[in-house]
Amino acid sequence: MSERKIGLWSLTALVFSSMVGAGVFSLPQNMAAVAGVNAVLIGWVVTGVGILALAACFLYLSRLRPQLDGGIYSYAREGFGDLVGFFSAWGYWLCATIGVVGYLVVAFAALSSFVDTPQYTWFGEGNTVWAFLGESCILWGVHLLVVRGIRQAALFNLVATLAKSLPLLIFIALACYWFDPVVFHADVQGESLAQPVSEQVRNTMLITLWVFTGIEGAAVLSARARSKRDVGRATVLGVLLALALYVLVSVLSLGILGRPELAALSNPSMAGLMAHMSGHWGKVVISLGLIVSVLASYVSWTLFAAEVPYSAAQRGAFPAVFKQQNESGTPVASLWLTSLTVQGCLLLVWLLGKGYTNLLLVSTSMILVPYFLIGAYLLKLSLAGEGDLKVRIAALLATVYGLWLLYAAGVEYLLLSILLYGPGLLLFLHTRRKLGLPLGGRERLLAGITLVALLPALWSFGQQLS
Repeated sequence: MSERKIGLWSLTALVFSSMVGAGVFSLPQNMAAVAGVNAVLIGWVVTGVGILALAACFLYLSRLRPQLDGGIYSYAREGFGDLVGFFSAWGYWLCATIGVVGYLVVAFAALSSFVDTPQYTWFGEGNTVWAFLGESCILWGVHLLVVRGIRQAALFNLVATLAKSLPLLIFIALACYWFDPVVFHADVQGESLAQPVSEQVRNTMLITLWVFTGIEGAAVLSARARSKRDVGRATVLGVLLALALYVLVSVLSLGILGRPELAALSNPSMAGLMAHMSGHWGKVVISLGLIVSVLASYVSWTLFAAEVPYSAAQRGAFPAVFKQQNESGTPVASLWLTSLTVQGCLLLVWLLGKGYTNLLLVSTSMILVPYFLIGAYLLKLSLAGEGDLKVRIAALLATVYGLWLLYAAGVEYLLLSILLYGPGLLLFLHTRRKLGLPLGGRERLLAGITLVALLPALWSFGQQLS
């Protein structure tokens, strides 16, 4: 199996690519719409500390518990029991699976700027019949790529990551040249937003949360890594690269156009900024970069989504069928589950044509608790005497940051995410019954709380629809 293992740079590319997808291309407008310069800077300081602490948790856990494969699921299960571990795996799998649908939709929405005409809409917002057919072709093409082997797909992602980084570097170079300190300092407090800086900072947290989803990529594929030590290194390297990119893109943009003008740009706003700086060719470069970027991220997230049910099935949390691998080491049953789910979501996007954004936000909010559990598990180990002072500091910072993210997301989306945990709980109970494993006292209590929480979740969902 050594020939199928993933090396440090491929792991780093997976982490970086899974985080840097479509979000970076809309980051200038997203940040300017909710915050002034001061709040943006404070928001990135808070995010930088929190996300680096979370990355450090993955690094230290890979060393303290090298035998735990599967990342988010394994750590949650080891620290807090089987049901918590399952919820972590189920939430992460849904987040990854529904999230990759967004990558396909965004890619074809970007293609529409090249092929759509006033007379005929080919791809539109990525929800036409032609977009559905194109998205389905890419879905099954990537499916076949992953079937050939995880390592081959990871190498493909490495090449695609290098390709999508070039347009981003061109943008940063031009932004440095066009940066105007007068424009940058024109509205540092964001007074036109009529909100205190503290509220502006909180709103930036909602954005930085989404763009850093994927930090766990190397840990999810830890069983496929050439070296366990590469898992933590790849996570830290990927986060540092992504953090530097995000800060440069969002801060430099505020020195090119004033905050109100930047907030009024249509997304992907980076394309509009490039057109402002360099003309039409710059917009084309960024649009092509967006397409390559989201497709590379799609490969990353497909690998993650296929790995989680396989890892959970190894420990009896998912049905045993998801243990199946082919001769290339690919978890084929889990991959089929993921691909068929994505196909179903694409069908819904085409038939409904709208409403997908809310579903995407709900699914992404499901990763907040797993992120919190990573810091909490390391904190639990450090309080038991494992690790040194650096480990305790990283664990405490990551735990506090996880709680802050839960607060920033708000109760509304957390309640709605419980609707997606309900079917997962039924799957877990069915699997445990088949294995003849009864629930423990704490598991019965947590299952009961989840079922009771479905009532306010359903009410909240009804309010959203009305």
